Amino acid sequence: MHDHHHPHPNQPDEEDGPMTEFRLMEIALRELLIEKEVLTQADLNQLYLKMDDRGPHTGAAMIAKAWIDPDYHQLMRTDASQAAREIGLDPTWLNLIVVENTEKLHNVVVCTLCSCYPWPLLGLPPDWYKSRSYRANVVRMPRAVLAEFGTELPDTVEVRVHDSSADMRYLVMPMRPAGTEGWNETQLAKLITRDSMIGVTQALPA
Repeated sequence: MHDHHHPHPNQPDEEDGPMTEFRLMEIALRELLIEKEVLTQADLNQLYLKMDDRGPHTGAAMIAKAWIDPDYHQLMRTDASQAAREIGLDPTWLNLIVVENTEKLHNVVVCTLCSCYPWPLLGLPPDWYKSRSYRANVVRMPRAVLAEFGTELPDTVEVRVHDSSADMRYLVMPMRPAGTEGWNETQLAKLITRDSMIGVTQALPA
């Protein structure tokens, strides 16, 4: 099941915004599920509220913990789904893989076929992530795309692009910024952005 943008109960009606192909598909599916009594509008409202509780702060909390706790860091690299469970998530619906940036390797994530995205950890995907331009160009010329986000990497750094799928999601662990020795998890989490966990930027500087 692919993740797409969903209207929330407190958002404007569909006609107030651009009607994209994804929105048409979502509306048709939602109305069909309600018509067939598979779901009710109340069920969907609860789902939207649950999705609102998920955002980049969730993934940032995992990474901040990994930066401090060597055991959790190892778990993130070997069994990221279990690492997610340890912070209260239940990612049984997907295979979560964490890829780590280093001084010699920079990872970036895309879904070339759709917009598969670890929304339980990052919230809803940004529009640019779902765009055809990003999906095509980050594979063909990743350094140029990263430069558009202000991420300039030396030639000595390898750029590796990871393609998400319907049953596999990637999360980038950015490098821990210099000057954060002695910081606690809460302080560190504030430096970890959604874009840095997709891999188009670095973590914020200390």
